[in-house]
Amino acid sequence: MSDRSDTQSSSTNIRSIGQTFRLTGWISFWTQLVLGVIAGGILLFAIFSQGTGGRNNNPGTGFGVFFAFAGIVALMGGVFIAFRYMQTGRKLLSANPVNRPRKAETVQVLRLGMIVHFVGMLLTLFGAQAIIGTLFAKALTSQPISTGVFTQRDPSQTVQALDLLVVQANTNTITAHFAGLVASVWLLNRITR
Repeated sequence: MSDRSDTQSSSTNIRSIGQTFRLTGWISFWTQLVLGVIAGGILLFAIFSQGTGGRNNNPGTGFGVFFAFAGIVALMGGVFIAFRYMQTGRKLLSANPVNRPRKAETVQVLRLGMIVHFVGMLLTLFGAQAIIGTLFAKALTSQPISTGVFTQRDPSQTVQALDLLVVQANTNTITAHFAGLVASVWLLNRITR
């Protein structure tokens, strides 16, 4: 009698974990995907706008944009891992116990997700530091050029709306990595209870 209740309790627990994996994976997947697409679109717009505007490309901004794109590439890995969370949840809900992944395999996927998001956040934070440093230097050195009657500013030396869009893209990427990290930690906590 006790074995039957233990098996039933274990099965209910596995079903609960499977549903948690599916729901958390789904929320994480769409959050990361939407924020990543927006950030990538903004960065692509910024790069193509700088190239066609004839502006001097600031080396600090280029370095920062490189790291921002590296963060987005890592985010693509995070989106794939969130998709794997949904698949893992589906497998855990399987009626056939042979189809269910082992706990060690599931924990390994969760750890991989945490590593991907930590590395992605690190790369994106490097990019943010470079971009903000460049914008701060631009703000400090934006002196008007006096040409007699008119005062002009060199557009490549002033902070522009496009520069702020790059900061927004970086912030979106960091937020997406944070959402993926929260999902991974939540699921790891849930599975190791």
